[in-house]
Amino acid sequence: MNVQEGRELLRSWREDNVRRSMDVVDLWDSLLSQDPEALGDEKWMVLEQVAVAAMDVQRRDVVERCLKRLKAEFDLDSIRVRRLYGMRHEMMGDWESALKLYDTILEEDSANSSARKRKIAIHRAKGERPQAIGELSRYLNDFLCDTEAWMELCDLYLEERDYAKAAYCCEELILHNPNNHIYFQRYAEIKYTQGGMDNIEMAKTYYAKTLSLNPDNIRALYGILLASFQLASSNKMPAPKKQEFMKMVMWSSKQIQKRYQTKNAPIDPSRFIQAFVSQPPNGQSGASS
Repeated sequence: MNVQEGRELLRSWREDNVRRSMDVVDLWDSLLSQDPEALGDEKWMVLEQVAVAAMDVQRRDVVERCLKRLKAEFDLDSIRVRRLYGMRHEMMGDWESALKLYDTILEEDSANSSARKRKIAIHRAKGERPQAIGELSRYLNDFLCDTEAWMELCDLYLEERDYAKAAYCCEELILHNPNNHIYFQRYAEIKYTQGGMDNIEMAKTYYAKTLSLNPDNIRALYGILLASFQLASSNKMPAPKKQEFMKMVMWSSKQIQKRYQTKNAPIDPSRFIQAFVSQPPNGQSGASS
């Protein structure tokens, strides 16, 4: 690989938002660090990309060389350079210095999303979930369409076991992208975890939607199996609905086995599924009782 090919590869990773940190640093070490001037107009973008990748893999020597070049060219007047120095402080575990740098950025540009996200990341790294939730909620008031932020807020609420608010975050994600099967799957899993017949029935519906969007989603099939079985095992469920849910149990179990056979998987799930459906929850005597 020559310098031109290396530069194009790094550019493609930047454009695709791919964070292949070890590969970026290896490419820098083996090829691009020898003559950064050969990178032309992309030199500064590459240095920034390499610096961030080096932070990910704890290559402090590479971080210092890249930041030294960037600071010499742009000084700390540059918000992007200051952000990189803030991330360097994070790498070193110096949270307070990092927060001070991010605050100086936000004093100049209160809408700077990168600095606000870095502050949220620091709260998470320090285990300060309530502060992270507060910062992220305020961030989403200004950047409502940031799906990554909604997903992170959902994760934070799950860590706090606040399933109602986590479900709300998933609802926002589904509104932003109604064709993403992962969002429907996560919403179904949260509703199933919440428990109660209404939530479990909703979980089954969303597992089914997940499967319609991605027929290869095996977790959705297992979700349909579990939710349908729970519903069929409820003493409060009318007999016709119990029969309907048991049909879903049988259908989903057959589909799961078929998927394993198609993939030539070394594990046969049939005996596990049979053992599961033959042992109703809560000590009930039969799946249709």
